Amino acid sequence: MEVDIFKEILVPVIGGLGIFLLGLEFMDSGIQALSVNKMREWLAKVAGTPVKGLMAGTVITGVIQSSTAMTVMTVGLVNAGVLSLRSAISVIMGANIGTTLGNGLIALPLGPIGLLFSGIFACVYCFARKEKTKNIALASMGFSLIFYGLNLMTGGLKPLRNMPEVMAVLQRLDSSNILGVISCALIAALITAMIHSSSATIGIVMGLGASGVLPWQTAIAFAIGADLGTTITSWIASLNLSKNAKRTAYAHIAFNFIGVCVVLALFFPAIRVLHWGLGLFGIDPARAVMVDGQPTYPMVPVAVGLFSIVFNIFNVCILFPFVGTFERVLSKVGADKEDEEDWSTPRFLTVDSRGVYAQAVPAVQQEIRRQLAAAALFVDIARGKEDAPKEIDEHAEAVDSLSREIRAYSAHLFTDDLNREQMDLVASLIEEVDFTSALTEQLHQVARRAQREQFSPASQVFLEEALEKLDQQLEVVGAPVQAKPEPRPTDGAQRSVESLRWQVIDTPSLPAGEKGALLAILGSIERSESLVARIQSERASVDRGIAAMETTEA
Repeated sequence: MEVDIFKEILVPVIGGLGIFLLGLEFMDSGIQALSVNKMREWLAKVAGTPVKGLMAGTVITGVIQSSTAMTVMTVGLVNAGVLSLRSAISVIMGANIGTTLGNGLIALPLGPIGLLFSGIFACVYCFARKEKTKNIALASMGFSLIFYGLNLMTGGLKPLRNMPEVMAVLQRLDSSNILGVISCALIAALITAMIHSSSATIGIVMGLGASGVLPWQTAIAFAIGADLGTTITSWIASLNLSKNAKRTAYAHIAFNFIGVCVVLALFFPAIRVLHWGLGLFGIDPARAVMVDGQPTYPMVPVAVGLFSIVFNIFNVCILFPFVGTFERVLSKVGADKEDEEDWSTPRFLTVDSRGVYAQAVPAVQQEIRRQLAAAALFVDIARGKEDAPKEIDEHAEAVDSLSREIRAYSAHLFTDDLNREQMDLVASLIEEVDFTSALTEQLHQVARRAQREQFSPASQVFLEEALEKLDQQLEVVGAPVQAKPEPRPTDGAQRSVESLRWQVIDTPSLPAGEKGALLAILGSIERSESLVARIQSERASVDRGIAAMETTEA
């Protein structure tokens, strides 16, 4: 019987795949609109240890049903300094478990019912007035469309059995030998990398298996590769982010790659165990069920979904004990001179020292000086120094993360057992932290404007003089009390920023556009100098050396 390729194959397969992907998108959009911000906040709050990170990754991915969205979210939180690399690795492991719950659900034969409920929820979405109701309806409609799209694909793939050319190609990719299994996994990985959805790839594989085009063992071999291909999205998301964000993506790739290699090595014993386990419930994936005179294999999706769940849980069980090893190895990836100092995390602030006043105060002072040193690098960026950080926004996010840590730590120093002088010192430190954070923001603006503009040599002279003066002030305020830096030699008496401002205005040879940009930078520099003076004034307001060493009598 001749097959109408366009009508019987292309239309239902492409249409079904489109509906399947649209269902995933609707479900993801609806759920994210309902609770993604709360989930992101919850993840940042609870994922402090590997065990908590694993649980959070599993729960959140199980709810939003997108390991891709979860890993991209994790990469973003690491880039912002909210999550550590160690916690992120465990979150990604949990995401691999969470996404398999969806694979198990889409294995259920609910195609026609999916169309019915997608229509019902579409009506609710169109007529609902409350935003919350619309989002719930959108997520439910997407979930229903997933089943209907899979049903269309399954029907469209059935005629492939009547095409000898297609079957000849697919039969070369059977799972009777290890090379065939590896070939199937690599093809699935490539398809997943192109469409950025492991769920869609597994959906296609389930359709091929249910229609009898692929034997159930071969369908499982294809499903293994989907986990490898899905890592491409987190890698792409990390390209322009921090090194730790890139390392998080590498962790995703490494974890899935190692897991796939282990499962491929154990593929044939695993298939026998799966067949035995399904047999306990009277399920045989190879048993055909006649539908409209055509054999179908409705238990193949069940076998694929169950294998996917067990496979990912097994990988987590064998690799979770090595989270620390992952972190140590990945920390060395891309390490260079710039990477020697991680400005996003505190070096001196520890949980143990927070409860000991005499240790906590010096720790905060040291960390503030670290923040000042990190902020001074913005001046190096503005001056175009070769050893300055290359990514200004990445450096800004790192310093902002450090600032938040110092603020939170400082705020918790107030306790009932402090005397009046000690409370005065803590209050002064909090003020200094605020001034330092404001100074960092101003210096960031200076660097951004200096990078954005192209100044002529005449304008560059004014800019360099102002930056040199600011650099010297930052060197003084950032130095330890006992080690004031030696004054650097200058060509002559330095002019104030106000004097430079009038000089710029009165220089007729400077283009008008350059004058405006230069004056804006000088304004930020002047505000920076004012903040430096306020930091110094705040330090002088309390005798910190004496107050820090005082202890309250019991």
